[in-house]
Amino acid sequence: MNYNKKSIEDVEVSGKRVLCRCDFNVPIKAGQITSDKRIVAALPTIEYLMNHGAKVILCSHMGKPKGEWKPELSLKVVAQRLSQLLGKEVIMAEDVVGPDAQAKAAALKDGDVMLLENVRYMKGETKNDPELSKQLASMADLFVNDAFGTAHRAHSSTAGVADYLPAVCGFLVQKEVEIMGKALADPERPFVAILGGAKVSDKLNVINNLLDKVDTLIIGGGMAFTFLAAKGYDVGASLVDNEKIDYCKEMMAKAEAKGVKLLLPVDTVVAGGFPDPIDAEIAVETVPSDAIAPGKMGLDIGEAACREFAEAVKSAKTVVWNGPMGVFENPILSKGTKAVAQALADSDAVTIVGGGDSAAACEQLGFAGKITHISTGGGASLEFLEGKTLPGIACLEDK
Repeated sequence: MNYNKKSIEDVEVSGKRVLCRCDFNVPIKAGQITSDKRIVAALPTIEYLMNHGAKVILCSHMGKPKGEWKPELSLKVVAQRLSQLLGKEVIMAEDVVGPDAQAKAAALKDGDVMLLENVRYMKGETKNDPELSKQLASMADLFVNDAFGTAHRAHSSTAGVADYLPAVCGFLVQKEVEIMGKALADPERPFVAILGGAKVSDKLNVINNLLDKVDTLIIGGGMAFTFLAAKGYDVGASLVDNEKIDYCKEMMAKAEAKGVKLLLPVDTVVAGGFPDPIDAEIAVETVPSDAIAPGKMGLDIGEAACREFAEAVKSAKTVVWNGPMGVFENPILSKGTKAVAQALADSDAVTIVGGGDSAAACEQLGFAGKITHISTGGGASLEFLEGKTLPGIACLEDK
């Protein structure tokens, strides 16, 4: 996939109707937005278009209405919040591509901003229906994708419209593609990748792809125990994917053949079982990873592993991290994840955190400002790391 894509700065937007796909899938409780982070993240692109005299037509999904009009998933609350943030009224369409949206889009003046209703109210959206793509495109002269979180989906509003309109990226997508694209295509070395999370099966392709690119691959979290089991260790009652043991052996052999250092936790924090509820106080001890007693469950990396992983980050020039090192929702079992986040925050390297739980951990710990780039898309950044082509990026014009 070519990572060198045209952005809104490479095209003339003045006087044009611009359909801009954003990610306004914000959390809502009792009709109120509980975090407007995604709306705030879209502001630079929206303000650039407004200030350069575009007629801005925003679109997004919210939740999974599955083609039905569910009032609790209406984007009206987003339009209200966006109006406050922009300091001007955001015109709200009553439909997606119906008469109201068409009429309001046609009446826009330069610098106006409108928001279409939830695109997933339309049955054709997730099927990338050409008819819906055509109707969306008919309202505009240019398509801008600024929703990296949905770039791995081939939907009408993320990729389909690009069949009918010139397509470029907004600032959010541009940053993702430039920073993550460079890290994968031409990283400054040493290049260290850290993978965590519960299951090996979630990261099969990521591990395989990264072993062709990195100098050091660090594996923590629940997925480490399948690797430890593949080394012949007894890992007690820890999470092991027995069907993936041969795969882990293959990956360790591949790392050795390629001269990639593959680090697994040398010690492990264990308990008698998984905490229930997840933040419950539990008794833990730290043991060597090859000496986990029967019935004991590994739930975080130990202090020696924290030090070894931090040391590997210290000498790196590029670091990519995706997935926590343990059950980080529990304060007792969050030390490994905190240690990795701290190591990235202290590093002079280009540091990239791939969405999801790792991003949440950096934000909760107050390290977000010290990380080069925190991805806005969990699933999309994972597919990026797998080396997959993302439909919402591939459809944009190359520079």
